[in-house]
Amino acid sequence: MKIRRDVYQAIADPTRREIINLIAAQSYNVNTVAEKFDMTRQAISLHVKILEECGLLIIKQSGRERFCEVQLDQLDEVVTWIDQSRKLWTRRFEKLDKYLQQQKSKGK
Repeated sequence: MKIRRDVYQAIADPTRREIINLIAAQSYNVNTVAEKFDMTRQAISLHVKILEECGLLIIKQSGRERFCEVQLDQLDEVVTWIDQSRKLWTRRFEKLDKYLQQQKSKGK
C-alpha cells in the first residue's frame, strides 16, 4: 500500500520548508542540497523524495546529475485553505464582538 502524501505533510517539516526555500532561489543537484544541511545525505534524500511525492519539486536528470526544481503551484491548495479559514474565523470573531458589545450595552 502506497502512502498518500499531501502538500501539508511536506510543509509541516522545517527542513523540507528550508529545502523548498533553497531550491526556489536556484535549482540544485541533490548532493549540493545535502551539503547545505547538517544531516546525512540519506536524510536529505528522504526529504527530497517526500517533496517530490507531494508535487512540490521535480527531479530532472542531466547526465549523471539529478537536479531539483520547485513546483510551487501545489501551494495554492494551502493558500485556498488559509483564505477559507481566515474568512470563517473573521466572521466568528465579528459575531463574538457583536455579542460582547450587546452584553456590554445591557449591563449599563
